[in-house]
Amino acid sequence: MVVIGAVAHAAAMLQLRPNCERCDRDLPPDSSEARICSFECTFCAACSTTSLGGACPNCGGELVARPRRPEAALARYPASTERVYRPVERAP
Repeated sequence: MVVIGAVAHAAAMLQLRPNCERCDRDLPPDSSEARICSFECTFCAACSTTSLGGACPNCGGELVARPRRPEAALARYPASTERVYRPVERAP
């Protein structure tokens, strides 16, 4: 368990991956341009809407705005630095 303020949370949290998997654009943890699916595949808003039609090319799931971790929590639980780059158009 992780306690943030007065609220306990499960230790598992979003990775907040640092880039778009399709175009490799940087997506810092505070970016309002990041989109994710339920498996945390990460894309920028431009790729999500124009090239991918709002659907993850890996699983076919919906791409939604990635939540932003509060700065105080980000200091203690940093975003991932592992880049994933798979320039694809649609799920097979």
